[in-house]
Amino acid sequence: MSSSQQFVPSSPISPSVGRLKKSKFTYKHLSQLALSSSACPLRVIAHIDLDAFYAQCEGVRLGIAEDQPLAVQQWQGLIAINYPARKYGLTRHITITEAKKLCPHLIMQHVATWREGDAMWAYHEDAFAHIATHKVSLDPYRLQSRRILSCIKDTLPAPPIQRVEKASVDEVFLDLSAQIHTILRERYPELSGPAPYDDPTECLPRPPTTVLDWNTDALVDLDVDETEDDDPDWDDIVMLLGSEIVRSVRAAIRERLKYTCSAGIARNKMIAKLGSAHKKPNQQTIVRNRAVQHFMGGFKFTKIRNLGGKLGEEVVAKTGTEQVKELLDVSLGQLKSKLGDDTGSWVYQIIRGEDTSEVNSRTQIKSMLSAKSFRPTINSYDQAVKWLRIFVADIFARLIEEGVLENKRRPRTVNLHHRQGGQMRSRQGPIPSGRPIDENVLFDIAKNLLGQVIVDGRAWPCANLQLSVGGFEDGPTGNRGIGGFLVRSDEAKTMKHALRETDDSVSDHGDSRPEKRPKSEHGAIQRFLSRQGTSHGESDEEASTAYSIADGMDGQSSPTAPSSDAQRPRSHHDETDRRTGKRSGIDSDSPAETINGSSPNAHIATNMPPIESYFCNTCRQSLPFATKEEHEDWHFAKSLAAAEKGLDPQEGTIASEAKPKASSAAKRAGTNRVGASQIQKKIEKGQSRLAFG
Repeated sequence: MSSSQQFVPSSPISPSVGRLKKSKFTYKHLSQLALSSSACPLRVIAHIDLDAFYAQCEGVRLGIAEDQPLAVQQWQGLIAINYPARKYGLTRHITITEAKKLCPHLIMQHVATWREGDAMWAYHEDAFAHIATHKVSLDPYRLQSRRILSCIKDTLPAPPIQRVEKASVDEVFLDLSAQIHTILRERYPELSGPAPYDDPTECLPRPPTTVLDWNTDALVDLDVDETEDDDPDWDDIVMLLGSEIVRSVRAAIRERLKYTCSAGIARNKMIAKLGSAHKKPNQQTIVRNRAVQHFMGGFKFTKIRNLGGKLGEEVVAKTGTEQVKELLDVSLGQLKSKLGDDTGSWVYQIIRGEDTSEVNSRTQIKSMLSAKSFRPTINSYDQAVKWLRIFVADIFARLIEEGVLENKRRPRTVNLHHRQGGQMRSRQGPIPSGRPIDENVLFDIAKNLLGQVIVDGRAWPCANLQLSVGGFEDGPTGNRGIGGFLVRSDEAKTMKHALRETDDSVSDHGDSRPEKRPKSEHGAIQRFLSRQGTSHGESDEEASTAYSIADGMDGQSSPTAPSSDAQRPRSHHDETDRRTGKRSGIDSDSPAETINGSSPNAHIATNMPPIESYFCNTCRQSLPFATKEEHEDWHFAKSLAAAEKGLDPQEGTIASEAKPKASSAAKRAGTNRVGASQIQKKIEKGQSRLAFG
């Protein structure tokens, strides 16, 4: 058997020819970008930081040139120094005298203060000399912070694409992922289609761009094993788009509000915050994914958020270093053994630039505090109450920012802390939930708590007083407390007096309220069996007339109920009365009969539409068509009554009809009047006698 020939491919396949390069990112990562997922490697976070914010606020308010050295003063110290003043070596730890020596032309502006007894903060030229009677107010800076935040939100797309977190009075985080996803699909149509084979793990095509223009941004150098010669991937593209968005936001703040700010753009909040402080003032820094290790290696890890306090000191004590570069050599196991499993794992990830914290559009405030240390001490209730008024005004201004007026969030408790000597005492009181919060409500609670402290004894001299609100919760919408349904006695009297005046005014104009409808003389059963009109001595024609009259009685009786005229003997005067629109025995000027000098029946008759009628074969009479169904039900009820008495339904009906005819004839002849009057005396007003066969 011959051996098979060797297979020679007609079109040899080269591994480097005809195969497109793919990105290391997948369609799943692209969909995560649209959702602003913290696990997405294409995520873009920006941190915006106002440059020397307090100093900028005062410079803009006073109209001072930007190159003029300026510092913000609080008592005898400096709390903010602008960048022109920093060139002279000024820091926040020096005194006013030292600052003047270093920079003779330095402008120092004291912060606004609450003066004892005042209802509003203000700028006082001599505030630094009255520390005992003034309290610092930061409200002017909070106001400017709200304006800046509003400007940022106006520049970005509306929620849910927009994600903005106010980190502090001068810091803001932005999650630009969803907005960048929208821009990517517009600029790169190849990303708009579905994943090949509907497989989200398929890699994205490589970006068509090989060179990126980073404009004038501060670009952090790449890691050691990365070079600028490598073609950019989608993580570089999204960072470039993020820098464009942040640049437009910073330009809007500059143009509208005259403030400068710095920014950092990175893949998470921790790196973005470090990036915003990398190049200041008025610059932005981009930390690409390929440059994270190089960027982090130059920091002390105590500069990282959440590592600057006691935890940072503990890490330094147990590892012997505070440099991130040196700590990178420590293994995960060693960190766990020294710091514990949870803390060791977190530190291991954070120094490598891993942070999955999300940008929260609303940071929930837990409490608000306003306090004052007294030098010299205060020694009376009146002095303390004046400061409580200032504390309440300070806190309420911040509650307005939190949305308490719109009932979005509200505190539940008020806390008072009082220090006398070395003893600190606290009292707490609830805020009523059934009424809106205002300054007076908080002030009354604060005074009550102070009274409790004084009753306990040893309240003076007081060295420190603090007032705070806490227990914040989302306010209910559309609810009312029980107080909202009650009226105070004075208000009730006023309302009652106003109603009386309204009634008098209405009666003076003749537009009185409609009187209550008189109770019908006949009950529901009598109205249902009103076809008995013929049983009281009326002919078919009279019964039909009774229905017509009842229709014109202002709706006071049902259409099938007989009129009052049909229930009494008729006379010549009755016929005359009907023609003249009056009834015998009733004054023609009676308001029940005459309205503006005309008969109500006549008025209704002229406007009443023609009534369709039908002929009942059982009782042999014509009736309004609208009463047909009810009339047939009446016959059915009569037949049931006859069946209960053992009579033939038809005979019972005839017998019942024969008896009224005889009674009617007797009435017309003037007989049985005594018996009828006796019956009327026995029947009370509003009642009627039922006549079943």
